[in-house]
Amino acid sequence: MPLEIERKFLVSGDGWRAQAHAVLPIAQGYLNTIGSLEHGGQKVSVRVRIQGEAAFLNLKSRESGHTRQEFDYPIPLDDARALLALCVAGVIDKRRHLVHHEGHLWEVDEFLGDNAGLVVAEIELARADEAFAAPAWVGREVTDEPRYYNLALASRPYARWDVAERG
Repeated sequence: MPLEIERKFLVSGDGWRAQAHAVLPIAQGYLNTIGSLEHGGQKVSVRVRIQGEAAFLNLKSRESGHTRQEFDYPIPLDDARALLALCVAGVIDKRRHLVHHEGHLWEVDEFLGDNAGLVVAEIELARADEAFAAPAWVGREVTDEPRYYNLALASRPYARWDVAERG
């Protein structure tokens, strides 16, 4: 069973930009809502993602925290475009900047559209207890805060958050 062990952090400042070695445009949407997961109607989020010229169907178990089951399947680009049109909430547009730091790959997501202004960094680990060095631009950890999940951002974008929520 494929597991994703991922930690998510807010980003402070622009120091990461100079360290990025690649940028990937991403459009993604969900075929279910966060409400269906929160209320137990479904046990998995279903995501469609177009990343550059590649497309994927992704299923991720509903556990909160840093470890979840994740299944990722390549699909034809035309199918992904058709599925994005069926998404139940907004489509998330972002730029993913890839940054290597002390033996780990960091994915810095710079959100666009209704989520503009939000920048988060994610690191995938081989083990939940794996040690890693955080770059200076990594801020507060938000792994356990569901409002930062992409599924939540599709339904309730960053533009709708009040000042306290953005803190």
